[in-house]
Amino acid sequence: MASVPYRILFVCHGNICRSPMAEFVMRDIVDKNGEGALFDIASAATSDEEIGNPVHPGTAAALAKAGISCEGKYARRLRRGDYAAWDLLVGMDEANARTMIRLFGGDPACKVKKLLEYAGSDGDIADPWYTGDFDATYDDVLAGCWGLYRFLRP
Repeated sequence: MASVPYRILFVCHGNICRSPMAEFVMRDIVDKNGEGALFDIASAATSDEEIGNPVHPGTAAALAKAGISCEGKYARRLRRGDYAAWDLLVGMDEANARTMIRLFGGDPACKVKKLLEYAGSDGDIADPWYTGDFDATYDDVLAGCWGLYRFLRP
């Protein structure tokens, strides 16, 4: 296992909207709590559609409003080996979770979760690619990431 106690991979369809938003929000939370060294945080896509593309401008703008940079992030594809490499694989919606489990050939260690589970909901994070509401997505991501942080660091 890695040298850091918590290895978290956030996952969405294209890795340009929701999962990078969660990646950078979570990094911001742990850094502001002086615990950045305890975490390895990244994000990935379940599809190939956006691989190599930067974060969506709407996501970058929502993060910038919160004082969070996502500079240098480019979409990458989820790989089968990610199951062994990460402690938690956190999807933004039910479709992401199903796709991950299918790619990994199951979830024997119960590592695949949905982000809003940590905010006390079984709901999905709405995809702003379709809704256009990056601020609402940010609010849900923030709630999920704070819930995840509290779960890991009570």
